[in-house]
Amino acid sequence: MPVTDEAIDKIKNMIVSGELRPGSKLPREADLADRLGLSRNSLREAVKALSLIRVLDVRQGDGTYVTSLEPDLLLDALAFVVDFHQDDTVLDFLEVRRILEPAAAAMAARSMSQEEIDALGEVLAGLDEDASLDELIANDLEFHHRIADGSGNPVLCSLIEGLSGPTVRARIWRGMTEEGAVRRTRQQHQAIHDAIADRNPDLARAWATIHIAGVEQWLRSVLGKTDLRQG
Repeated sequence: MPVTDEAIDKIKNMIVSGELRPGSKLPREADLADRLGLSRNSLREAVKALSLIRVLDVRQGDGTYVTSLEPDLLLDALAFVVDFHQDDTVLDFLEVRRILEPAAAAMAARSMSQEEIDALGEVLAGLDEDASLDELIANDLEFHHRIADGSGNPVLCSLIEGLSGPTVRARIWRGMTEEGAVRRTRQQHQAIHDAIADRNPDLARAWATIHIAGVEQWLRSVLGKTDLRQG
């Protein structure tokens, strides 16, 4: 095992064992390196790597702390990686969305408060008929975010948020080139909202599947890939 990987593993074990808890300050570099049997250089590299994925927070002049380790913080790195993927690799992300978002919609139908459902309806109502494509995409992102958040599962919400980056490009492309795409999107959003408002998880799941699969199938046809895989 490379020395830096060994150092990362040892710090991770301190966190997993509870020796270092969220918000804890790490011991002084010299003390920690000696305790873990590491060189100070390998320890520094490990701290740098763990800070990049938001496990550690290096505060200049203060020290290094374990972050809150909340899912939305740790999964920020997913969005960073996802943004590098383009073209037909977007299909892989859409396929994952087709698996995750219907589950989130079903969970939202069970767990969203009436106030949250009303707010979701206001997102749809706030979009003008002559809205620009940018406004449509912003509204789309907000709609999906509220449902993911309404699932009540922060890990699921963070995963869905992290996957939204490359698929936004596909949605913009579809909105610009496919006749009737915007109208269908609005109708499907309304159907998903209505199913959630009616507390019907199965129907919410079905409409969310149709909604995501529509974008996926369109992109597959554009790219010459007609083998829509089932999730």
